[in-house]
Amino acid sequence: MASIELKYGRSQYYFEFEAGRFDILEPQADVRPLRDLEINERLNSPIGTAAIEDIVQPGEKVLIVVPDATRQIACGQVINLLVRRLIANGTEPFTISTIFATGIHRAVTEAEKSDILTPFVAQRIKALDHRPRDIARITRLGETSAGIPVELNSALVEHDHVILIGGIGFHYFAGFTGGRKLICPGLASSKTISATHKLAFDCDRLDRRAGVATAQLDGNPVHEAFVEAASKTNISFCISTIVNDGGLLTGLFCGDLIGSHRQACDAYSIGHTIDLAEKRDLVIASCGGFPYDIDLIQAHKTIHAASHACREGGTMVILAECDDGPGRADFLNWFEANDSQDLARMLCEKYQVNGQTAWSLLNIAERFDVRLVTALNTQKIETTRMRRYESLAAALVGIEDRRGYILPYGARSRIVNS
Repeated sequence: MASIELKYGRSQYYFEFEAGRFDILEPQADVRPLRDLEINERLNSPIGTAAIEDIVQPGEKVLIVVPDATRQIACGQVINLLVRRLIANGTEPFTISTIFATGIHRAVTEAEKSDILTPFVAQRIKALDHRPRDIARITRLGETSAGIPVELNSALVEHDHVILIGGIGFHYFAGFTGGRKLICPGLASSKTISATHKLAFDCDRLDRRAGVATAQLDGNPVHEAFVEAASKTNISFCISTIVNDGGLLTGLFCGDLIGSHRQACDAYSIGHTIDLAEKRDLVIASCGGFPYDIDLIQAHKTIHAASHACREGGTMVILAECDDGPGRADFLNWFEANDSQDLARMLCEKYQVNGQTAWSLLNIAERFDVRLVTALNTQKIETTRMRRYESLAAALVGIEDRRGYILPYGARSRIVNS
């Protein structure tokens, strides 16, 4: 017998199976954590720009943009070193602020702020929150070439320098996370977030727009709109991180917004893309535990990845605790649609950002037998056309003889079919 540990929230399942029944699909990325010395060496040699000490002068105000609690990027280790470097260079702590790029996600709790920033930084540096509907704290900075209004948090224009700290991961329509996404949608108004995200959907075909795909930046209209919006601000330095399965920092790319982020994305794609010669009838996938399965919206990334390893009509067993629930109170309303085509029409008539995630989920649920092991209640799951199970063992009843794949870190994997 073979066995594997599959993460579920902050706990795990231990799964035993007959050797040869499953192939395990794991990324082949570098998992060795970087030491502080190595991180500082990379900060000393940025891509396409000067070192941070040569950019920021004493007395200038600095805004550090960081992700919210749905991301695991080793932010604490990086911001701790960054703030210490700024202070050693003559920047006073009271001239430095942090802001959480929540976009339309929920606000960051006080406990999460300390976890993200580390107590050292949280106790010394002012922390700001972003509210996409708070028009008193939103500044219009023009339009994109497509006429989309660029409305961003006013803190971005109230500081002399903006420094981004983001993590790299796959995104099913923006291509990758990190970089420009910390500004738009991270610090954008609801109007700007909605208009840029709508570019991902083709309302004539009622399907994903051409050029919009996981790991695709070139020719991707969503990515291009995000870059245009972010370029309206004074971004002095961009830091992109890559972490291993335990959330420890294994890669860091820093420097200018475009070039350093692109190099980070290329490195991540090489290490986390899995090429399959065949699809199979059964895929067991874990999101990778918290925070990748913090809610159903985040768990969708794993469901989407697993669908590329499963034969049409096959079964996907997804481990996703979803301790925060669906992700938004109104998210499940989309599933009142008769089917995914009906939902697509609803989306085009009255677009909302999370409607695209709902459309993608429903489309997958119509094509596969999706069995969700989750803390969400049965009634909520049934509206999505997926089925809820109390445990991994219960979800596998009746399909014990099928041969398949195990995807231990679904949120961090990209499946391609050769």
